[in-house]
Amino acid sequence: MNTKKTLFDKVWDSHVVQHIENGPDVLFIDRHMVHEVTSPVAFLGIKNRGIKVLHPEKTFATADHNTPTINQHLPVEDPLSANQLRMLEENSNEFGISYWGLGHEKNGIVHVVGPEYGITQPGATIVCGDSHTSTHGAFGAIAFGIGTSEVEMVLATQCIMQTKPKSMRINVEGSLNKGVTPKDVALYIISQLTTSGATGYFVEYAGQVFRDMTMEGRMTVCNLSIEMGARGGMIAPDEKTFEYVKGREFTPTGEAWDKAMAYWKSLPTEEGAEFDKEITFNAADIEPMITYGTNPGMGIGITHGIPQAEAVEGGVATYKKSLQYMNFSEGDSMMGKPIDFVFLGSCTNGRIEDFRLFTSLVKGRQKAPNVTAWLVPGSHRVEKAIKDEGLLAILNEAGFELREPGCSACLAMNDDKVPAGKYAVSTSNRNFEGRQGPGSRTLLASPLVAAAAAVTGKVTDPRDLMELETA
Repeated sequence: MNTKKTLFDKVWDSHVVQHIENGPDVLFIDRHMVHEVTSPVAFLGIKNRGIKVLHPEKTFATADHNTPTINQHLPVEDPLSANQLRMLEENSNEFGISYWGLGHEKNGIVHVVGPEYGITQPGATIVCGDSHTSTHGAFGAIAFGIGTSEVEMVLATQCIMQTKPKSMRINVEGSLNKGVTPKDVALYIISQLTTSGATGYFVEYAGQVFRDMTMEGRMTVCNLSIEMGARGGMIAPDEKTFEYVKGREFTPTGEAWDKAMAYWKSLPTEEGAEFDKEITFNAADIEPMITYGTNPGMGIGITHGIPQAEAVEGGVATYKKSLQYMNFSEGDSMMGKPIDFVFLGSCTNGRIEDFRLFTSLVKGRQKAPNVTAWLVPGSHRVEKAIKDEGLLAILNEAGFELREPGCSACLAMNDDKVPAGKYAVSTSNRNFEGRQGPGSRTLLASPLVAAAAAVTGKVTDPRDLMELETA
């Protein structure tokens, strides 16, 4: 019997409170993050039962999904959004939970502010009523989204019942080519595995490409794990992880830091540990990606043509329906297709490195007149860095404006909706029908591809503009 353990096994097994024979594990949760959309009914449930939040100090609340991204100092106009925001504040205050609402300096997208303030730590279990909680796995944490009834369970017991997923390791070896970003790596993997290729698995990302990535790049990859059906994704903590975490508000200090470091350094997968499934990709095969359909698996290298229906898994009728919605045809080239909107932001690409990338390409150029651009930082901390680093001045000179933090056009639960029939190059995580607004058409891409589209008004290979810069 192989006794070597994976990173996933080590973290999971150390948090099992009780194993139910032929059933789920009762798993202790270290960090619980809540937002305004999936928490009101959960709080109502514990109120109706007459119980308290068991560990309010382990729960953190922030407003992000329904928040406007302009004029946040004014009352929220939409009555449903205003009510959800008010309920989150009232529930947080009633149960003694940290609440970072509109106007709070720590406010931002839940999966951006968690790492920023050291709430996210290696070896932790982290849950949130949001599918992209897998973002936090970049730190070597087990992080996954939960439903409203499970939010209530964690509030009441600080535990959750979960069946242990199978394990998968995805290796990407070699070095990335020019213009290829972590977002492209994730979209490439999803295009190869399809949106169901990792269903039932928890994924560990390994190999040179991930070792070379910054922490923010790793967060982008882990964020998109859910889009290939995985329960979550994670990357072994290393010196980059420790350096990022150190000194943040909720990070251990002194002796507690030394003790934590000893644990964190023991987490990486042991040599010889076995996975239920293992896949390896070559970094040289990845180029800037763009989606053409209505799920994140419908992606291609930006210079490629849209595949013929017969070459795609999942059914010809479904495939053709997707292309019909997008008003694209089999064999079309994506290059040169006109676009209307560009969205830079979300829990996938709303961090400072994403804005640096975007700005590097638009610098010295002008926003195309046919493009509406929404540049939305993931937090006030990101917003401040954009200003402090001089990026805002460059963006303004190029004709762009910066909005205030929030989920924005990622999911059309606020005022930032792409109109029906319009095309948006989006750095977010989903391109489902109507995801960014009823009838909207979404092309998922990296900040570099988004920047190239923003200044040309059409789908453009960012490497062409990068070559002009160095010519």
